[in-house]
Amino acid sequence: MELNTISLGDFVKNAQIIFMKGAMSVTQAARNSGLFQVESVPQNTGNTREYSEIDLEEYASLKGQSDQASRAKVQQGYSKIATLYRIAKDIGISYEMRTQNKYQDVVRRLTNLGELAAKRLDLDATHRITFGTATTYTDMDGVVKDITVGDGLALFSTVHTLRGTATTYRNILANNPVLSRGALEGMEKLVVEETLNQFGEKVTIDFDILFTSDDPVTCNVAKELLKSTAAVSAPNAGVENVYKAKYRHVVLPRLATTAAGAVDSTKAKYWGLASSAMTSAYIGIHEEPRLKTPASGNNGEEFSTDDWNFGVRAGYFVTVAGARWIKFSQGNGAS
Repeated sequence: MELNTISLGDFVKNAQIIFMKGAMSVTQAARNSGLFQVESVPQNTGNTREYSEIDLEEYASLKGQSDQASRAKVQQGYSKIATLYRIAKDIGISYEMRTQNKYQDVVRRLTNLGELAAKRLDLDATHRITFGTATTYTDMDGVVKDITVGDGLALFSTVHTLRGTATTYRNILANNPVLSRGALEGMEKLVVEETLNQFGEKVTIDFDILFTSDDPVTCNVAKELLKSTAAVSAPNAGVENVYKAKYRHVVLPRLATTAAGAVDSTKAKYWGLASSAMTSAYIGIHEEPRLKTPASGNNGEEFSTDDWNFGVRAGYFVTVAGARWIKFSQGNGAS
């Protein structure tokens, strides 16, 4: 669709279309991964939300003849309060771009603008895992983010606590091995032995996600484990792949990055297992990425430059209340 270079109204209408195409083209790996529960935060409902894990004891008790049934124990876990914040970025469309047949430059600027907010949301969400061995990190804007979970520890820890017992649990695989069949079986053992409710009882909920960075070697190992088959004439023909369809492979392309979004090869081997049913990680969307446009009388046109200013705005929060739903390895062999 050509951009009208005369009418502001038609130009803005076309700009909205180009912006939305850009926004919809972004692959929001973290938001759509199942690692996070995504919730809407309606306007005028406050800027905070509190999240916690609440457990019922795992088993029923004996009831004698004519005896009153015992009451089930309920234990609330630790809580985290999430606070909304906004992100923004502006660009100018110059008079020359609008009037001198620089259509591709205009489209490129508006398309890129449409991508910025969705990419930032995905980066912020992914960085809860990227920096999950720490309690804080400083984001690209220089803001120190508290990324502890409800027990006050880092998301990934060897001594997570529970509210109803002195028992602790770990969600970091010992020795942080790279992804392999043996490492995956070790991670599954961690799931079996270290997934507990607030009473310290074993919880048997499926872990259905195998997540990795976009490191080619790690991704290929994941694909081999999950999808490999043997030809009918091969030595292992007829041997069932026990991992086939057991997990959904989620690739997080922004996992191995710095706080500024640059490549961080030291995190390339990060991987883990997670439960989409048990996750207590949340993304709250208050303001979906939208285009802020110039209009007559709203100062959208700069008097001295004749630029028409466009902006992207979005508002959301990211928080993680607990750590039982995710198991992790840095893949670096660290003990």
